[in-house]
Amino acid sequence: MNEITHFINGEHVKGTSGRFADVLNPATGEVQAKVPLASKDELAKAIEIAKEAQIAWGNTNAQRRGRVMMKFVELLHRDMDKLAEALSREHGKTLPDAKGDVVRGLEVAEFSIGAPHFMKGEYSAAASTGIDIYSMRQPLGVVAGITPFNFPAMIPMWKFCPAIAAGNAFILKPSERDPSVPNMLAELMIEAGLPKGVLNVVHGDKEAVDGILDHEDIQAIGFVGSTPIAEYIYSRGSANGKRVQCFGGAKNHMIIMPDADIEQAVDALVGAGYGAAGERCMAISVAVPVGKETADKLVAALKPRVEALRVGPYTEGDNVDFGPLVTGDALKRVTGLVDKGVEEGADLVVDGRGFKHSTNPNGYFIGPCLFDNVTEGMDIYKEEIFGPVLSVMRAETYEDAVGYAMRHEYGNGVAIFTRDGDTARDFTHRINVGMVGVNVPIPVPLAYYTFGGWKRSGFGDLNQHGPDAFRFYTRTKTVTSRWPSGVKEGASFTIPVME
Repeated sequence: MNEITHFINGEHVKGTSGRFADVLNPATGEVQAKVPLASKDELAKAIEIAKEAQIAWGNTNAQRRGRVMMKFVELLHRDMDKLAEALSREHGKTLPDAKGDVVRGLEVAEFSIGAPHFMKGEYSAAASTGIDIYSMRQPLGVVAGITPFNFPAMIPMWKFCPAIAAGNAFILKPSERDPSVPNMLAELMIEAGLPKGVLNVVHGDKEAVDGILDHEDIQAIGFVGSTPIAEYIYSRGSANGKRVQCFGGAKNHMIIMPDADIEQAVDALVGAGYGAAGERCMAISVAVPVGKETADKLVAALKPRVEALRVGPYTEGDNVDFGPLVTGDALKRVTGLVDKGVEEGADLVVDGRGFKHSTNPNGYFIGPCLFDNVTEGMDIYKEEIFGPVLSVMRAETYEDAVGYAMRHEYGNGVAIFTRDGDTARDFTHRINVGMVGVNVPIPVPLAYYTFGGWKRSGFGDLNQHGPDAFRFYTRTKTVTSRWPSGVKEGASFTIPVME
């Protein structure tokens, strides 16, 4: 049995807590490794090492830090196939999707090469008589990331690349379900020239999470996961005086206007709804066609496309559109929600519940599911399913369609498909959702913009990656400076004002 290690101070370190979690192969249901679950003492030791390493790293000039990121990007390209295969083996997603996971993280590493620009402050000469004022950005110290199973390469890099480029040391607590790739990324950072101790990977469960939330030397925490956990981490971390950004659940709508190209909309829905088995926070899970004619055409075109989707393990290569869910519990939950949708009266147009893979009958596979006539009161509409389930929710008018997305408690992503510029402009300005696509089904911003949802999809004042990342991982110090030209007599007891 392969035993995965922590990665602390530039080395693989065996766990000492005596507690482990199974790492499964989702395609077969078999245990392929075990991962240690850190105690608070193990975590504290890693934080102590990071705190010591950060002093010299924080004093390293930003250009040199950017060069480490530049080399890291080169190494990611070199090891792309190796990283993707390890990711697919533990997560279950297809190899092309796994490579996309790595590339989306790599792009944030590329953006972080520009650390010298983003660390610049401001300067005002002669703000008052003989007085100059300037600001500087400085690293926070030791910061942490708690990242989810569904993007084991991308989201860790979204967190640690800008944090480290800004001069911080980083504690990464990745998902225990697919822990190998985070270790591999840490190895590559050392190879790229990062000093030992600046990036540490500590595997664990709630004990490690609570240790991060409560440790006095952790200055900031980034999290991606479910909304209940996001709320818990945000409230407890903030109560402990930490800077916290948390990104939670989603229910992403795609509105299809009567003037939209139906075939283009169907292509978008199939890819955005069923890619990665729906285990994406930016997956489109609700299609909202406007008008009966639009809805009828959409469902008629979707049905054969959804039925034709190929489900299987990543080892089948190009013959697979999506793979298994990550665990048996995930499969049970998704199946239960589909059952509930049928009970609540939605029309199950395509039923994937009985799918069994021919050579992997114990894998966590479910076929694609397509619902029609879903309504706002149904659980399959209210909850994030996180599986290959697409719901069609019919709207009589554009205003009805916008209202559905506006009223939902989640506000992560949304899209509209239309050929009318006025409608699109109205939609983008009015909608209360953080990321908006116009004829783009998965509106994930590129690395030089920020990523973040509204409402109960995001907690905190700053988004992840883009310029916000450097704002989040630094604090601003403002200096007011005067160099007197001669000796001044007497003290002033009034607040300084501009003269």
